Amino acid sequence: MSDDKGIREAVRRRYAAAARQVDEAGRSSCCGPAEPGPSCCDSAEKSVITREIYSADEVAEVPEAAAQASLGCGNPTALAELSEGEVVLDLGSGGGIDVLLSARRVGPAGRAYGVDMTDEMLELARRNQQEAGVENAEFLRGTIEEVPLPDASVDVVISNCVINLSTDKDRVLAEAFRVLRPGGRFAVSDVVFGGTVPDGVRRSIEAWSGCLAGALHEDEYRTKLAAAGFTDIEVEITRTYDAAELKELGKAFGIEVEEEWLTGASFSSAFVRARRPE
Repeated sequence: MSDDKGIREAVRRRYAAAARQVDEAGRSSCCGPAEPGPSCCDSAEKSVITREIYSADEVAEVPEAAAQASLGCGNPTALAELSEGEVVLDLGSGGGIDVLLSARRVGPAGRAYGVDMTDEMLELARRNQQEAGVENAEFLRGTIEEVPLPDASVDVVISNCVINLSTDKDRVLAEAFRVLRPGGRFAVSDVVFGGTVPDGVRRSIEAWSGCLAGALHEDEYRTKLAAAGFTDIEVEITRTYDAAELKELGKAFGIEVEEEWLTGASFSSAFVRARRPE
């Protein structure tokens, strides 16, 4: 397997490039109010995993750049069933779409935090926040393995196709447990696999940054959450990708998806839920 630093840097470069692409599209001036038909902003990278995961009403709630910068695999804000006054943390907040939607859900009495390691994404997210006029949100620089928030400070931890990118998932889940208050909820969207992932995939840095190589088996996800202290653990498969979709995903990241990869493993998007005990 490639070294952890190399994987982290590849992930950082990928998300920095995505943020710059959205930013450059916005500066070209055609990314104003949404109109029927294609937009130049559609050039922002959208893979088979990240397409069409938010409703039209949700997209309308946030700046177009926030929607275009979304590289997730689900909608954790819907999964989490947020309530007025709650404090939410988004691990790997990217362009900020899930933070901004969460901030609106929890209202002025609540608060939404996003943590991200990529400066370009943080800058984009803060601009999106300003454009949206959302005051009860804050974007923090940091890693999901070392969250810059105190113990027992949030009610809900969400994340959108980011935990699979970490090479130390035990640390990520331990941090999520640490920052949650007793009774707090863990509600994330992520990529999981069934079967066996070939060694060639695991060794590919490109496959890590493309959400494949770092995915956990759904049973391993349950085991790691339990080891971190979580209870009420559920892994719900929401979509399994077929061979054509995986080949398209690989092409987007310069990965030649081999036929043998497709017979030994299946890759799916999943909702992952758990709770910190009272």
